[in-house]
Amino acid sequence: MVQGGRLDAVGVIVSDLRRAVRFYRLLGAPFPEGAEESEHGHAEAQLDGGVRLLMDTEEGIRSFDPGWRRGTGSPSVSVAFRCAGPAAVDELYSHALEAGGIGHKEPWDAFWGQRYAQLRDPDGNAVDLYADLAPTG
Repeated sequence: MVQGGRLDAVGVIVSDLRRAVRFYRLLGAPFPEGAEESEHGHAEAQLDGGVRLLMDTEEGIRSFDPGWRRGTGSPSVSVAFRCAGPAAVDELYSHALEAGGIGHKEPWDAFWGQRYAQLRDPDGNAVDLYADLAPTG
């Protein structure tokens, strides 16, 4: 039987590291101060639970994979951020648009019991924002 690995990181490919780190900090990713200054086009945020969020520039990816090209069409993976409550989803969505995000689906009350919104980061990567409509527990 093959022994599986442990999910350690989720990576997002970006065109502008400074812009991406600022954008994802706004959403709540705890990138350390100065992470956007990397000379290698790579930044990491340590998330709760031990998983890391990685940002790598297109140029950095092409340094070891010269044939890499950004896909077209709809993203098939999203990075999701839990918000403190329904009003926080609306507020963060608005701030994310002001910071260069691209609206996809404005906040709505989803049938599965969450306030939900979908947008794209400045590079077109999918980002979801959500909060429970009713307190859980």
